[in-house]
Amino acid sequence: MWPEEDRDGPLGLAVSGGPDSLALMLLAGEALPGAVAVASVDHGLRPEAAGEIALVEAACRERDIPFTALKIEVARGNLQARAREARYAALGHWARDAGCGALATAHHADDQAETLLMRLARGSGLSGLAGVRAHGRVPGSDIALIRPLLGWRKADLEGVVEACGLEAARDPTNEDLAFDRARVRQHLAEHDWLDAQALAASADHLAEAWRAIEWYAQIDWEEMVHREDEPHGPTFRYYANVPRAIQVETVRRIVAALGGQVSRAEAGRAADRLWRFENASLGGVLGMPGTERVEKVGVEMRVWRFRPEPARRVH
Repeated sequence: MWPEEDRDGPLGLAVSGGPDSLALMLLAGEALPGAVAVASVDHGLRPEAAGEIALVEAACRERDIPFTALKIEVARGNLQARAREARYAALGHWARDAGCGALATAHHADDQAETLLMRLARGSGLSGLAGVRAHGRVPGSDIALIRPLLGWRKADLEGVVEACGLEAARDPTNEDLAFDRARVRQHLAEHDWLDAQALAASADHLAEAWRAIEWYAQIDWEEMVHREDEPHGPTFRYYANVPRAIQVETVRRIVAALGGQVSRAEAGRAADRLWRFENASLGGVLGMPGTERVEKVGVEMRVWRFRPEPARRVH
């Protein structure tokens, strides 16, 4: 999960005081004695949070684990999404300042199953259905993010905490049916034919398929996209003769290279327009379709050209 040759500094652990993250702390402390550090985040949303952080601090003190409490403010909007953004931003800064080689969170198989069902219900594409990744980067930073407990069930993690004589905190929002995840969690608990471990395995298979698409998209970028510097600025020429899923990734990368940013849904709609030989405007970038005979292979190929969108005239 965290190869020894990649380790540079302690493993940072995000620990809330709930049973999952306390189990992470206990297991990591045993596996990497003297090489872990813990941070707990108070989102400022519940008065009980101070006591939960004190619980984690006491558990760390007993085990000589360095501990840091982080206080954040959550912006208005989608509460859970904003809290997640603020939490990862704070943890990323802490991990960097503490010299951590990576940050670990306590996501487990039940979380993975819930995420898959929620994203299926929203019509997510393959990238979303791949679920919670075992490896990644802390959003907005270059800190490695690992999730070593994805193969564990929640009940097993609770057993670890109980065996060590700790009483975990319980976040009431986890049971609040106003939130989608709580409703999905209740649904899983009420229907035993929905096996969380099997759903998590399906998410793993989807993640493997997504890695194949990422690999193919990298080749598409390297071999089928050419930059041309022209008087009005850079233009990218893209020989777009691959499946749509690959086109979407390459179009997003071209737009990013031209200083824009678009979602996969937006890139997909643009790719559909270009495939119909219609211009597409997205993220400040203009895409223009055409064809070109490639003598090397002796066939006519679709070629899409992208350049910064001209400034609109104001009368």
